[in-house]
Amino acid sequence: MKLQSLLFAAATVFAASAFAQNPIIIKFSHVVATDTPKGKGAQKFKELAEAATKGRVKVEIYPNSQLYKDKEELEALQLGSVQMLAPSLSKFGPLGVKEFEVYDLPYILPSKAALERVNDGPVGKALLKKLEAKGIVGLAFWDNGFKEMTANKPLRTPADFKGTKMRIQSSKVLDAQMRALGANPQVLAFSEVYQAMQTGVVDGSENTPSNIYTQKVHEVQKHLTVSDHGYIGYAVIVNKKFWDALPADVRTALDGAMKESTKYANDIAQKENDAALEAIKKSGKTEVYTLTAQEKAAWRAAMQPVQKTMEERIGKELIAAFNKEAAAAEGK
Repeated sequence: MKLQSLLFAAATVFAASAFAQNPIIIKFSHVVATDTPKGKGAQKFKELAEAATKGRVKVEIYPNSQLYKDKEELEALQLGSVQMLAPSLSKFGPLGVKEFEVYDLPYILPSKAALERVNDGPVGKALLKKLEAKGIVGLAFWDNGFKEMTANKPLRTPADFKGTKMRIQSSKVLDAQMRALGANPQVLAFSEVYQAMQTGVVDGSENTPSNIYTQKVHEVQKHLTVSDHGYIGYAVIVNKKFWDALPADVRTALDGAMKESTKYANDIAQKENDAALEAIKKSGKTEVYTLTAQEKAAWRAAMQPVQKTMEERIGKELIAAFNKEAAAAEGK
């Protein structure tokens, strides 16, 4: 009995030693800069995850499309080439989970309160659950913020968009949004946007101030319109086979690290965007214009038909659920 105990103790020490030498690797790939809300959120998760698991897990972060571009990263996750991503919600449409494109509908989320009510409630949880059929586990929603328009000319009325080549993410909703404004949508990977603007391949784009500033878009766009017409957020996702195979205590520790890093990322998002917009103004390279209430109403009216045309693709009930949650958050 004593011999068995000694052997068991020796085996445990050996296993622990081997595990310490070979930690579980989580490759966390994303397409934006390290000094964006997502970039900082990823770094915070790394710190928390490695501390919570006492080194049993090592998180390797690959920002700025170092490993994969927009169109490649989801396939890489499904194949197990990376374990974790935080893609924008627009990217799930091409994967076959079209419901996530509801976030792309213009002006469907009128405020941060509406966004939080959707993401933290049953509507958001049900959306993440839909990813499991694709071999993906949705862990959390990370905020980036509301989108503004940039271009090489002023964009103040819907008529100003006519004939303008506008870069979009690969989303049928965003395609319809730009067409509703009279623009010509162009799908481009995020990593290619700066050069495309510099060379005139596209005339403009939409993004959050933090993404615009960190990618230096303001250096190749003369005008920025504060429109808050749309939203960019991310779903932090993990390969399902990898996640399910983790030891239960490791998975619990990573869940805790994700909850804490999610709060951190979402708390800083607005501050980062406010600071970026101020930095863009101070640069003097881009004229920043904020829509009046009347002008914003004209934009909203021009893009409102997109909700109706996307009902069949996204789901009439889901669009109605978003509008209901938004109205409740606004006290309507």
